[in-house]
This record gives sequence, structure tokens and C-alpha cells, in this order.
Amino acid sequence: MQRASRLKKELAMLTNEPPPGITCWHIEERIDDLRAQILGSAGTPYEGGVFSLEIKIPERYPFEPPKMRFLTPIYHPNIDTAGRICYEALKLPPKGAWRPSLNLSTLLTSIQLLMAEPNPDDPLMADIASEFRYNKRLFLQKARKCTEEHAVQKMTGILESSNKDNVPKQNAPSHKRTSSDAEQEPHEQAKRTAV
Repeated sequence: MQRASRLKKELAMLTNEPPPGITCWHIEERIDDLRAQILGSAGTPYEGGVFSLEIKIPERYPFEPPKMRFLTPIYHPNIDTAGRICYEALKLPPKGAWRPSLNLSTLLTSIQLLMAEPNPDDPLMADIASEFRYNKRLFLQKARKCTEEHAVQKMTGILESSNKDNVPKQNAPSHKRTSSDAEQEPHEQAKRTAV
């Protein structure tokens, strides 16, 4: 009972006053199965990306932390290829820092901050942590590429239809600029402006 009433309050708070760049909702009528989206912060390799997360609420919540994992692939030292997150607030003491006073909004905001500021001292992916420490330029390049491939929303239908008109035909004559074209161009420009 305590879990259900607390979750309703937390979801209402996330709906009415969501943290910047974060949304959260429950799947169908199951209040213990949630999804969230975090927008990649500006100035990070995740900028422009929309990252989806799965949140499973245990029976003993808030005395046990929720289980969170990324559904969207992300290149990060604290997040493995299965989307599991290495973050102390998602673990019970003595190894973790979960407290019943924490809530979903706080956790999601903390994960958004972890995305912006990785912790290479407590990695899930040792090779990525090493890259982050010793070859940051390569790390940033790989993280941006992964974000572009998996987290950036593409408008394929619009781009495909508009691109059809811009693709040059193989048999079309080339349009090389001649001196007579250059003389007519200002005249044509004036006609287009007047219309």
C-alpha cells in the first residue's frame, strides 16, 4: 500500500513538475513498470540524444531502490552494454547509498548528471573508463557516434521525400556557370524578389 501511494505521488510530481530534460510514465496500468526518457545535456557527447530507460519498482520500495537500466545504447564508463548503471544510489548500503528519502525524480536527475560527468573511478566498463581518462578525444568521438546512431531522433520520411527532388539525375545536363549566366543572375534575382 505504501509503495502504490508513494509511486502515485512521485509520478504526479514527475508529470506536474518534471526536472529539465526528463520524462517518466508507467506502462499500461502497471505502476511498478515504468519508462523514462533523459535528454542528453548540452556540451556533452550525448547532446541531442533521447535516452530511454526501464525502471522496475520492487515490492519493498522505498526501502529498496528501483532497478534502472538504459534501453538506448550509450557509450559510457558507468553504463554497460546491457544498459545496467553503476551508480551508488541504486544500491543498498553498505556498498550503496540508497535511502528511502530518495525518489525517482532525484535518481533520474542524478543519472542525467552522471551522463554529463562520468565517474571513471567506479566503472562498469573498464576499457571505456581508461579511454575517458587517457584518451578523452577518442572517448568523446565514440560517445558522439553512438549517440548519433542510437539516440538521435531521425525524421526519415520528411528527409527521404525532400531528398528525392534534390538528387541529380544521371542524364541531366550539368549546370556550369558561364559569363552570360552571371550577367542574367542579378536580373533574375530582382524578378524573384518582386514576385
